[in-house]
Amino acid sequence: MKYIDRIEQKITNINTALVNFDEERTRGTAPTQVSSEFLTNKEQGDWAEATLLNGINNNSEKYVAVKYGRDDDIVAGEEGFKNFYDEYQNELDEIGKRPDILIFDKKDFPYAELNISQFPREILDELVPKAKCGIEVRSSAFLIDKYESFMNEKQDFHIHESLKLKNLVLSKYGEILRIKDEELYKIIESISTENLHVIRFRTPSWRTTTELTELSGCLKELNRNISEISKRTFLSITPKVEDLKVVYNWIKMYNVPHYYVQVFFDKAYGISFEKILTLIGNPTLEGSQYFIESDVKNQNKTTIKIKANDEHNILEKVYLPEHFSHMKELGRGRLLFYVKFKNSASVLNVDMFRNLFGFEL
Repeated sequence: MKYIDRIEQKITNINTALVNFDEERTRGTAPTQVSSEFLTNKEQGDWAEATLLNGINNNSEKYVAVKYGRDDDIVAGEEGFKNFYDEYQNELDEIGKRPDILIFDKKDFPYAELNISQFPREILDELVPKAKCGIEVRSSAFLIDKYESFMNEKQDFHIHESLKLKNLVLSKYGEILRIKDEELYKIIESISTENLHVIRFRTPSWRTTTELTELSGCLKELNRNISEISKRTFLSITPKVEDLKVVYNWIKMYNVPHYYVQVFFDKAYGISFEKILTLIGNPTLEGSQYFIESDVKNQNKTTIKIKANDEHNILEKVYLPEHFSHMKELGRGRLLFYVKFKNSASVLNVDMFRNLFGFEL
């Protein structure tokens, strides 16, 4: 079965309430101003792309990774931005969303230039279908190992506190609780390390006696600790729901396999677009193998969160980049200060790369 046929088969399983691939895309509205945070995030994204691209090229004699995603430096508030943004929206409608990186067999790539983002459309239309794959690069401002170590310690603390509170409630207030609410008593009695993440109960507000007040306080604190245990504790690969449709349109245009790679400041993990569609096509996996959330840090856009550590660790080591402040002056005299990053060295896991992309470097 052709790649595009497999993708279309996966799409039939996805609920249209999440994303309707047959519905016409809503064009974006051009922002009118830019922030220092936006510029820093853009620089971080550029650093992530360069880190992955160099990691591939430094480890391959047969293949070459090239920059393909749009590489324009113009931002909201600068002259010509509105025209640039409209042209970008037109491109999304015509060919879909370009992945940031393409990988070619060197025999199929007759150029010395490793940035083809500004190549004319007629050249790209002939060149792109020859690519082995396209990669959408996402960046994350975390050290994944330190994050997971911190979250594991936090989980252990809240588990310990929950079990301690359970024992306190049963030993000191057990009979009162049984008389007051036998169902709640059974829930508290059933608590164990294995089921803490699924325990749910409503905290009572008993105040008629000192003991009932103390019991309510203990149950409230127990519920708070259980709530902390139930929170998502992992870092994610983060495809945006609104991008799925335009990624699919690009695949339809060029029939090139598509992947996502999330670059952290110490490692990078990848997943295929095909697997993303497989996951979200199975609603029973939501809440365990993936989460769907509105991301405040991403303009409240709906984002799919897939546990990074469950996927392919293609850069097993990323070295922290050098960084320095920079200034951009907008036309009306507004100054923005932000962070720029130098390229990082990285260590490519060739086995994980082969397992994810299906070919040897």
